[in-house]
Amino acid sequence: MIGQFVQRVMENSRPAAIIISVALMLFAGFLMTRITKKLRLPNVTAYILTGILLGPYCLGMIPANVIDGMDFLSDIALAFIAFSAGEFFRFSTLKKNGMKVVVITLLEAFMATVVVFLVTYVILGVDLVFSIMLAALAAATAPASTMMTIRQTGAHGDFVDTLLQVVALDDVVGLIEYSVAISLALAVSLGSGSITFGSVIRPILMNLGVLLLGSLFGVFLYYLMPQRRTTDNRLIISVSLLFAFCGICVVLDVSPLLGCMSMGMIYINMSDNDRLFKQLNYFTPPILLLFFVRSGLSFRLDMLFSDSGSMGGTPLFVIGVLYFFARILGKYLGAFLGCFATGKPKKVRDYLGLALIPQAGVAIGLAAMGARTLGGETGIALQTVILTSSVLYELIGPACAKLSLYLSGSYSNKLEDLVPLEPAEGENAPSAAELLIQRIQTIQKELPAETVSPEEQAFTEAAEELLAARRGMQYGGIFRNRRG
Repeated sequence: MIGQFVQRVMENSRPAAIIISVALMLFAGFLMTRITKKLRLPNVTAYILTGILLGPYCLGMIPANVIDGMDFLSDIALAFIAFSAGEFFRFSTLKKNGMKVVVITLLEAFMATVVVFLVTYVILGVDLVFSIMLAALAAATAPASTMMTIRQTGAHGDFVDTLLQVVALDDVVGLIEYSVAISLALAVSLGSGSITFGSVIRPILMNLGVLLLGSLFGVFLYYLMPQRRTTDNRLIISVSLLFAFCGICVVLDVSPLLGCMSMGMIYINMSDNDRLFKQLNYFTPPILLLFFVRSGLSFRLDMLFSDSGSMGGTPLFVIGVLYFFARILGKYLGAFLGCFATGKPKKVRDYLGLALIPQAGVAIGLAAMGARTLGGETGIALQTVILTSSVLYELIGPACAKLSLYLSGSYSNKLEDLVPLEPAEGENAPSAAELLIQRIQTIQKELPAETVSPEEQAFTEAAEELLAARRGMQYGGIFRNRRG
């Protein structure tokens, strides 16, 4: 009933349809997070479920033409994600950490890709193009669930340090894998079905060209950001350059991911200032919400269980289940081998793979872009499998991350482990009550003075600077008028 009413309102005007649809997506996504928050689920799960509910297979509240017209959201969302990933490519940090983290990241990402490819192409006999794309998407990991669990538990130590560094580089490897895989998949689908020397060299050259172009944009961005530049203009310039770069890549029919990542990498290494990244991270949540809700709107629920929704005679439901377990196996084996090769302690080696299970943002964005590029049933099937598995990964991801932190000894629920005190003996030995008071006082001293996130702080400071500048201009004009 609600859906029919909204449809009638929207049929009168296309601008009204778009505006009302965006408002529905934003507000419904917010309302769904109120439910998932009580279940301790990440916001990404809420947004995808919102899209499914608003979509054509449930309430049907968003018109099909509006859904098709929002296809550009995947480019914009991934541009911001890729640019933010470039922040973690500080040359000083990579040099300080050495090659251990790089080796672990490469092994866990590539092992997941290899295992998924073997399962889909060799065992199931699925189409080569579909197998290449699904295997490449297996490399990406969602860091939000893991980092949220680390903050909640207060975990620390070598295991946590290694985990954060691997998660930071993991999506970078996933972006590179996807950029090469989509070019190979297109070469295979347009050719004779076999991979030739030209089909391998061409995507490498294209990606090198995109990396170079993105680096030039990063240099340009740096020189457009002098110290005297106001913070609001910094945000405007950075967003405009990201949009311009995406537009150029769309015209050239290449993926903008590596270029946006190299833009962020060059900027952070030239400026050594992460404030712009924090402002962008605080600015982008509505865009990412719309993107994930739109992904849920495109979810083909009918293909998941129907006979028509199959690849190579294998139902998508079976492919999705096997992909779910194959990727977990690949991540765990790769992390284990990487830690073993780099000489990491046993607790890090045994449990690091458990914390790399979540998969959502980057994988969903890449799947949406791959679905648009490949088109047809292959693209729809790819997006359906990734969306389904991402919801499952986000359901078990936080629990697996918390289990890995506990088993590795990175945190403890015992007060004496959380706040260790120097032992005292003899007559001066404190009582149990005094020890408890000392530990409470120690915890109070370590509590943060503010609960505002760095992203919010950077955005608030930018707004305050803009307001102060405008007041200065206003008072200056009044003063000049009085003197006149």
